[in-house]
Amino acid sequence: MKIIRAREFQADRAWGAMDIARMDGITTRLHWTDQPYRWHVNDGQEVFAVLDGVVEMRYRVEGVEKSTLLETGDIFFADEGCEHVAHPRGPARVLVVEKEGSV
Repeated sequence: MKIIRAREFQADRAWGAMDIARMDGITTRLHWTDQPYRWHVNDGQEVFAVLDGVVEMRYRVEGVEKSTLLETGDIFFADEGCEHVAHPRGPARVLVVEKEGSV
């Protein structure tokens, strides 16, 4: 059993993570960041839930860049092939559920 208080978690570097669970090839990780990630496409589907802070999620649809602002409690689902990048606006904590070993 684990009880995790997301707001209290801080990593020693941007996108540092705490592993929460590994279930049948799927990982659940809590990330802390105050810096953008990089454009990427995951090796499968990804669930990205903002637990604390605000994140601008940029993504491409048919080569056209779009963005949406994710606030605490919002969830971004990236289907296979969805190119995206997260840009936090200040410190943020996000829960990421994805295939183990994904980018």
